[in-house]
Amino acid sequence: MRHFGHIAPEARRRLFHQEPCAFTADSPARLLAAALGATLYSPATRSRLADDIVKQAAHGVVSMVLCLEDSIDDADVAAGEENLVRQFADLHSRPGARVPLLFIRVRTPEQIPDLVRRLGPAVRLLSGFVLPKFTEERGIPFLEALTAAESAGGRRLFAMPVLESPELLYRESRMDTLEGISRAVGKYRDRVLALRLGVTDFCSSYGLRRAPDMTAYDVQIVASVIADVVNMLGRADGTGFTVTGPVWEYFRVPERMFKPQLRQSPFLEVQAVELREKLIEHAMDGLLREISLDQANGLLGKTCIHPSHVLPVHALSVVSHEEFSDAQDILRPERGGGGVLRSAYTNKMNEVKPHRAWAERTLLRAEVFGVAGEDVGFVELLAAGIPG
Repeated sequence: MRHFGHIAPEARRRLFHQEPCAFTADSPARLLAAALGATLYSPATRSRLADDIVKQAAHGVVSMVLCLEDSIDDADVAAGEENLVRQFADLHSRPGARVPLLFIRVRTPEQIPDLVRRLGPAVRLLSGFVLPKFTEERGIPFLEALTAAESAGGRRLFAMPVLESPELLYRESRMDTLEGISRAVGKYRDRVLALRLGVTDFCSSYGLRRAPDMTAYDVQIVASVIADVVNMLGRADGTGFTVTGPVWEYFRVPERMFKPQLRQSPFLEVQAVELREKLIEHAMDGLLREISLDQANGLLGKTCIHPSHVLPVHALSVVSHEEFSDAQDILRPERGGGGVLRSAYTNKMNEVKPHRAWAERTLLRAEVFGVAGEDVGFVELLAAGIPG
């Protein structure tokens, strides 16, 4: 699989200075963590789940979570498990089908070894499990169960803990909770692919819900948690993890209070005015702004609950030619001693030592999402990725 692999090769050659790399579920964890992109959630109870998975993969989805937790009723858990086993068997019977990275969101640790056993040979299609409401106390049993299931199933399985518990939100317990989470994921570092933020649960603790005109960063209590999570768990010194962006809940807005947040000029330049109007109609201008703020705050990838959210996440994850040029200059071997240099675009100064970690992360993102052509912007990437 590869990002933008669903568009024609000639279109990729036109859009990209460096095309996204190909990867598989067996690729190194560091590469997979960066490549998750827009992780599309789907209830595990969907009767045509196997067909949905194949369809979404054909439209550019590279990671999916099949949910047995909050997205389904408590009474439907057993039926959801049975359906997952059937749907994985269906997928396993289609050897030529393109399948994204697949994760199961469970409710209890006991579900992990049970599902791995019931999946049988189809477990080869599973990349891991999403662990809800993760704290040190609740999370360790999940990680122990995953480790045991991995050994029993003979398949590498990753964990993606979801940081969404009230203890993480409340000021008086936040630091202790973060320290506990850090200990837990540090102990199982090789099995933790990424940490996911559950902002909807954060908001629910205070009866809040952000409007489509606002981002998670406009809700100050949520923004403060994101900042602390990145501070303790997203560091670039080798101790940190990939932290993914929060879910965007909207896909159509009947009425707006504030002006659209998309400038007209980038769309006018490539004759994509209708695309801009469609994005605004479906609240995508707010999503695009939040994705940009995710990246500015150290997050990579995003939880998605609607297929229309996938392409914007991926288009804005592509490294610009200017970013790529700066990163390459900063990391040149002859610059190992530091110093300051003018960027090739002659619009900024690149300070080698302080910008090194940024440059390394940028080149990793460039490997999995590609580098846009010198005159290609996110609008062209969005337009090219929309199914015809």
